[in-house]
Amino acid sequence: MRILVAGATGTVGTHVVGQALARGHEVTAVARNADTLALEHPGLTKASADILDGDAIRSLLAGVDAVVSTVGIGASRTPTTLYSAGTKNLVDGMAANGVERIVVISSEVAEHWARQGPLKLWIVLPLLQKLLGATYDDMRRMDVVLWESRARWTGIRAPRIRPARATGRYRLSVDGPLKRGWAITAPDMATALLDITERDDLARVHVHVAN
Repeated sequence: MRILVAGATGTVGTHVVGQALARGHEVTAVARNADTLALEHPGLTKASADILDGDAIRSLLAGVDAVVSTVGIGASRTPTTLYSAGTKNLVDGMAANGVERIVVISSEVAEHWARQGPLKLWIVLPLLQKLLGATYDDMRRMDVVLWESRARWTGIRAPRIRPARATGRYRLSVDGPLKRGWAITAPDMATALLDITERDDLARVHVHVAN
C-alpha cells in the first residue's frame, strides 16, 4: 500500500511514517518542511507542502492508496482552519485522484459529550473546551467536511497523546468513550492509525482509542 502521511514531522506523524515503512508500505511524507524528517528509506518519499495549498496536495495524491492525517496545532488558542480546510483539500485531492481511504485524528472533546463519565462531562472536557475551544471547533467543522465527502474516512476521537514509549497495546471502541481512556502514547496512536487504515470495516465512523 502507498500511504500519504500529512503532518509527517509531528509527534505522531514521525511514528506513523516509521511504522508504515516497517510494515512494508510505501510512504509519501508530507510536511511544510519535510526535510526535517530524519528517516531515510528506499520506500520513503519526502514532500514539502502546506496542507492548506490545495493544488500542491492534489498533485501529491496521484498513485496513493490511503491517507493518514496527523496534522495539528498542538495547544494553541488561536482560531484555525487547519483541520477543516486542510482535510477539505485532502478529500478533494483524493476524489480527483481516485483515492478513497483516509484516517484522521480528532479529539474526544470534539465529540458529543452525552456518553462521557461524570468527571470528564462536568470538569475535564468543559475546561479543555474553554482553554482550547478554537481547535475543537475546527475539528467539528472537519467532521462536516468528512460527512459531506464520498471518502471512506475514519475519525479517531483521541484522548491526550503522550510523548512516551509504546506500550505495545491499545483499546478501540466504536460504541463510545472508553472507560479510564485518559491517554495514549504517540507510538501507540501511530499503530492505531495504521491498523485502522488497513481495516475495511471502519469506514465513515468515528472510533475512540486509548491505552
